[in-house]
Parts: sequence; C-alpha cells; structure tokens
Amino acid sequence: MAEKRSTPKLEIRTAEKSDVAAIIALSAKVFKDEPAYTRGMILGQLSAFPEGQFVVAYEGEIVGYAATMILSEDKALGQHTWAEVTGGGYAAMHDRRGEWLYGTEICVDPDRRRLRIGKRLYDARRRLCQDLHLKGIAFGGRMPGYQRNARKYASPQAYLEAVKASEVKDPVASFHLKAGFEPETLLKDYYPSDRASGGYGVLMVWRNPYFDPSRQEQPVNRGNPDVVRVVTVQMKARRIEKPQDFYDAVDYFVEVASEYGGDFVVFPELFTLMLLSCEAEELKPEAAIQRLTEHTPDFVARLTDMAIRRNINIIGGSHATKTDDGDIQNVGYVFLRDGSVHAREKIHPTPNERQYWQIKGGDPIDTIETDCGSIGVMICYDSEFPEVARRLTDQGARILFVPFNTDTRHGYLRVRYCCQARAIENQCYVVTSGMTGNLGNVDNLDIEYAQSGIFTPCDFPFARDGIAAEASENVEMVTVADLNLATLGWARYEGSVRNLRDRRLDLYRTTWSDGG
Repeated sequence: MAEKRSTPKLEIRTAEKSDVAAIIALSAKVFKDEPAYTRGMILGQLSAFPEGQFVVAYEGEIVGYAATMILSEDKALGQHTWAEVTGGGYAAMHDRRGEWLYGTEICVDPDRRRLRIGKRLYDARRRLCQDLHLKGIAFGGRMPGYQRNARKYASPQAYLEAVKASEVKDPVASFHLKAGFEPETLLKDYYPSDRASGGYGVLMVWRNPYFDPSRQEQPVNRGNPDVVRVVTVQMKARRIEKPQDFYDAVDYFVEVASEYGGDFVVFPELFTLMLLSCEAEELKPEAAIQRLTEHTPDFVARLTDMAIRRNINIIGGSHATKTDDGDIQNVGYVFLRDGSVHAREKIHPTPNERQYWQIKGGDPIDTIETDCGSIGVMICYDSEFPEVARRLTDQGARILFVPFNTDTRHGYLRVRYCCQARAIENQCYVVTSGMTGNLGNVDNLDIEYAQSGIFTPCDFPFARDGIAAEASENVEMVTVADLNLATLGWARYEGSVRNLRDRRLDLYRTTWSDGG
C-alpha cells in the first residue's frame, strides 16, 4: 500500500527571507498603534542570527513570528531599553559569545489566538536555548494592565507583585508567569511609547535546567565560515566604433573574473558613458541622457545574460538614465547569477551631476540578497555619507560595493578615505571600482583618476593597512581578494574595538522615513 503524505496545516519553522513581507504585514496587524517592522529590520535579524527567528504558518499563511538574539549576561539581565538592546530592532547587538537567549519580539495574529501560537513560539525558543547550551531565556515583557490599575497600586512594582500573587490578572504578564517565566525586575523606560505599561518592561527569565556550567564549548553557535571572492575592474575609458565594442570589453572582464572563481565582479560608476563615444557628434546633456536611456534595455539584457552564462554576480557600475517616473537618475544595476536584476539609485548626486545632467537623488536604501549573503551598493558620493552605509549594515550587509568616477586625485581620495572609514565604523568589507583614462568626445567625461581597492576593518585578522588588495593608479587592471565573512563576525564580537555594538543608542539614533 502506498504511503500517504499530506502537507501540515500548521507548521513552525525558522524564518526565511521569502517571509519578510508577511512578517511585516503581521507586525502591522498586531501593533496597530506602533510602527510596523521595516524590511531592513527583519533582514537584519535574519542576517545576525538566522536560526533564532521563527515563524508559525497556518495553511500557508504566516500567523506568528518570534525574533531572538544572543546576549551576554550583563546585557540581558541588566537595566536596558528595547531600542538599546536590540540595536533599534535590527538585532545589531547579537553576541554569538553570549550566555543568554534574548527574546526581541513575539507577534501573534489576533484572529488565530486559539491555535496556541504564542506557546508554540516560546517552546521553540526553549528548544533553541537547550540546543545551544545557553543559561536561559530573557526578555522585556509588557504589563498592559498597569495603567488602568495605577490608582489602585502605589507603584509599578506594587502592581507587578499583585500580578505575581494572582490578585490581579494582567493580559501579558500573567501569561508569561503561566508559561514558566519568572519576573526578575522592572525595566524603566523599556518601551516609552507603551503607555498602557507606563513605559515599563518586566524582565522575564527562564533558566535552562540542562545548562552545565562546566561545559567548555558553550554556547555552540558558530559564525558563517564562507569565503567570498571579489574582483574589482579598474576600467579604462575607451572610444568605441559601435556598442558591441563596449559589451565585448565588459564581457572580457566578466569572463576573466569568472575564470578566477569570482563570486562578484564590480565595474565603475558611469562606465556606460563609453556608449556615447560612437555617436557621430558630441551630445549635449539632454540628448546624451536620452541616448543612454535608449541603451538601457539592451544594457540590462546583455549583462543579465553575462551573469547567467559566466555564473558570477555583476555589480554593473552605474548608468545615467531616465527612469519610469520621468526623473533622471544615476542607477546602479546588479545582475545576479540566478538571472535576477536589482536597481539601486544614487542617493546623493554631486553638485556637478545635478547641474550638468539634471540628475536627481534616489529614494530607497536597501540591501540586495545574494547567494553570498546580503550586500549593499553605494554609488561614489553616497560613500561620503555615513548614514547610508550604517543603514545597509544594520540590514545585514557585510560587503558594500562602491562604483566611483572621479576626475582628480582630490576627488578620488575623498571616496577612498570615506570608504575606509565606512569599513572601520561598520566592521564590514568595502569594494571600490573606478574609471581611468580619458574620453575627449564625450561631454563631461574628460579625464579620470582611480585606484580601485578592496578595504577591510583595521584589526588583527585583517591586512595590516586595512587594504585586502588595490590596483595601481590609473592603469586598467583587475584586482582580486578573498573576503572571509566569519572574520567579520570575530571582529564584531571579539575585536579590539566593536564599533557596531558600542554605539550609544541611548544618546543618538538615525530614524529613516520608512520607520527604520
């Protein structure tokens, strides 16, 4: 008799990147009076600690979500705020060397409460805590019944004691007590906007009964050991007779990078301006943008084909074009080897771009998910604004790609120094690719200065000067380096300095228009 199989109606599993939209929608439904989680926050949580994020799916619909991270005992059990301990919701404070599993968030669809989704998520956390041999679970819980009972109880502590003694039932705190968690202390200003709880949180703790203090290898939670090979192309501006000449040159470098086993190959900013050099006469700005826009479909199709055919991810420099909304943008196209194409607009046009080309700044600043993890793209001038790199890093990017185009050494050094600063302050890798040579018959692309490089944080496991590799000045060439992502994890948790984790989130924070 054939074995019968059916798809389970209710499933609890680790969250995946394909769940992000559903998780955001769930958080918006659950927290009606609070901003929903942003895509960047969820991606940051998944990137920091993928095995610690859980979803409950009921008939294919996401109806529950639990976010966790690992913290040291002093962080988890000391006084803290939600924003401080979670890095603003991005799980930036995750510490793989910590001893406690910390619950960042639990969302349960209010229409599915009879399915015991909350209990299932807490049980999943317990299993994870035991599997990782951690001391226990801690989190800041709400006590939303406090405000309406404030007149009856002299202080939040008095109200909490009443809840513990079952004199009053709190919708959340009583549930946590029933679930086996013990209230340790009150967390002042834990979530200031939670008026029902008076801004307080209750530090709830569950201690792992199987924790062995003598175990030498706990916690068992290793970082990603994968090595990513990047190839940056310092490309010479060359006059061409027909567009095919440009694509032949690009494909040559893509093939070289692929033969060297590269995972990524990076081209310079505005390298498609070479397509204008085969025009019968030098085009003025408006006509030049129109002509480049006409090249866009062919450019996207050809580099998509190269990425698939050569089995490599291509950071396609940038391309000045008129976008669907009618604005002129400097767009960086990323062609992944799975055939997908991602566009990232330059956020900060330079004064020259605004005045000469009428280029406008883009809007979204988001990571791109690749087979080598999350990456970010900053186009030239964007690298000189630290907020951009920090947002991408918070969203999970460990490699930032910077196509650039500078005409003088002064301009080049601004980009270089800022990229090295971004690598240090975000403890990530930054890969730059610039143009060299000159192109006299293309307006506003007269001379080029570049020395492309692959930059690292400055700490013991990295290259002495924070430079994994760099090109010679103003010479067309490729530069290759292997980037160890696990080493970044070491630097962030055990490095001489820990820039990401040592931020004073109690004093400052950048808030984005999308709530991130």
